[in-house]
Amino acid sequence: MAEKTIDRSQEYVRIESVTKRFGDFVAVDNVSLNIYKGEIFCLLGGSGCGKTTLLRMLAGFEAPTSGRILIDGQDMASTPPYERPVNMMFQSYALFPHMSVERNVAFGLEQEGLTKAEVSNRVADMLDIVKLGEFARRKPHQLSGGQRQRVALARALVKRPKILLLDEPLGALDKKLREHTQFELINLQERLGVTFVVVTHDQEEAMTLATRIGVMNKGQIVQVGTPTDIYEFPNSRFVADFIGSVNIFEGQLIEDEPGHVRIRCPELDTTVFVSHGISSAPDAKVSVAIRPEKIEMTRGAPEGAENLTRGIVKEIAYMGDMSVYLVKLDSGRMVRVTIPNVERHADERIVWDEAVHLSWHASSPVVLSQ
Repeated sequence: MAEKTIDRSQEYVRIESVTKRFGDFVAVDNVSLNIYKGEIFCLLGGSGCGKTTLLRMLAGFEAPTSGRILIDGQDMASTPPYERPVNMMFQSYALFPHMSVERNVAFGLEQEGLTKAEVSNRVADMLDIVKLGEFARRKPHQLSGGQRQRVALARALVKRPKILLLDEPLGALDKKLREHTQFELINLQERLGVTFVVVTHDQEEAMTLATRIGVMNKGQIVQVGTPTDIYEFPNSRFVADFIGSVNIFEGQLIEDEPGHVRIRCPELDTTVFVSHGISSAPDAKVSVAIRPEKIEMTRGAPEGAENLTRGIVKEIAYMGDMSVYLVKLDSGRMVRVTIPNVERHADERIVWDEAVHLSWHASSPVVLSQ
């Protein structure tokens, strides 16, 4: 998504040194985090990294072993789930199968004791917002997966929470519907101004939805930043490798100047010139990360190229919008290169077993010391 400006003066959620243990197992390990009003914050990580446990502590379904959680300045330690200014939408949607769409959405309001007229008005308004007004009398089994997802969303939002917690909200949808619904969620969040905290393992989903992403690993948040920050400027080998596709090479720092560095990379059969300095000791062992789309592949060697190596094309995968090439270098290392398919008829495409040169701009590599 286009990255929005975040008003950092309106801190809505503060997580202070929160740890959660289940016996000897540490599910969440000393996490501190601020989430701001009106943003879509995504907790991204693999299975078992602690992201859902952290979400459940925000909802009040689990209590921290240590640390504090504050929402809108209020410590939640003694606040039960039903009194917190949050609502949670589960991956399974958990709709009542015997109730109509409008009754499902109305259920939470009726439990609060609102008048029939107010319940009816708020339900009708919310169904209109999620474009389900004409389906109000249908039962969940009469709806598509995307429509059931919107019913669950309407039920969560109709209570007007300050924060909506979403646990893998699009996991049950097929790829095309998931992509469409991501933009629907963004538009809905912007219209209502509710702060969203989303748990997902899907990198593409996080990159599309989030104003900021918190990458989790082994119970810790290892990097927080905008999608651009996380993708272009990973702070560790784990983040670089976890987000998107990347080629990572081992190397040794041989020249370290304020405006550039050079790294000897035997796997690449070349030294890597990087047009920015780093903070590292002389002769340090480092990793060099280069995204596949930032590598140029040509039959001939570009004139004056600083970063240049060569190899043989061993595999090609046609993906429609792009093609993926696996190139075997003279060192034996395989390198992944992606090329956009901008022309329908491309007779000059590089094919299997061709000798090619690979080059990249000096600003493209990311040097990682951890």
